Amino acid sequence: MKDVLTDTEGIVFRQVKTVNGRRILLLFSQKYGKISAGTSISEKGKSKSSLALRPFTYGRYELYKNRNNYHINSTDVIKSYYGIGENVEKYMYCSYALEFTEKLLQEEAPAPGVFRLILDLFNVMEKRSREYSTLILAYQIKVLQESGSIPQINQCVVCGKNDDVALFSIKEGGIICKNCCIKYQNIENDTLIYNINFGIVNVLQYIMNSPLKNFENLALDEKIQKQLHIIIKNYIVYHLDITGLKSESFLLE
Repeated sequence: MKDVLTDTEGIVFRQVKTVNGRRILLLFSQKYGKISAGTSISEKGKSKSSLALRPFTYGRYELYKNRNNYHINSTDVIKSYYGIGENVEKYMYCSYALEFTEKLLQEEAPAPGVFRLILDLFNVMEKRSREYSTLILAYQIKVLQESGSIPQINQCVVCGKNDDVALFSIKEGGIICKNCCIKYQNIENDTLIYNINFGIVNVLQYIMNSPLKNFENLALDEKIQKQLHIIIKNYIVYHLDITGLKSESFLLE
């Protein structure tokens, strides 16, 4: 691949300081997906270039790209979501969302749908005043949907029928109807099978069919949210092998 000078919109996942004032940014770029890019731009001060190196900033990045590396020559802020960083709870929840997304994405694989979801998350989180966990759960479900990793909730994963929902199986990847439950007699000993009802399924369907902006003020029932959180967390661990997120300990189980 020839060396090129290009630009892209992006969001910083994280950065690592190296020698001589340089730093490596893990950047979620709209054009190239998740990439590592070096830069000598100083983060000190309040210039637009320095602000664009920080989390919760939507920026434009001029990149020098050669065969093996990316280098950030200059940056500019499109929008800074500084309000998120000023609220400890918002900061921690959004840090978790970014860490989860970073683990989900493949290197240099553009994911424009997920990119838009992050911006939607930032926009809604800035406005939201409480129950941030509901928004993060909705974000995770929509990211799974966008990435093609969403559980099957429209029909039984065993027989294909779409009524009499009884169980959710992590291993099978979706819902199981009452008629097929006879194959799962010892569910009390299986930590990856959950009793559910149409209420849970309806919430999942609503999240999947609604834009994230609909969750600016919506808070889920505490019992339903707790069960959904456990199901989605274990589904992600089992099917995507995403575990040990540093920011996860902050979230309520």
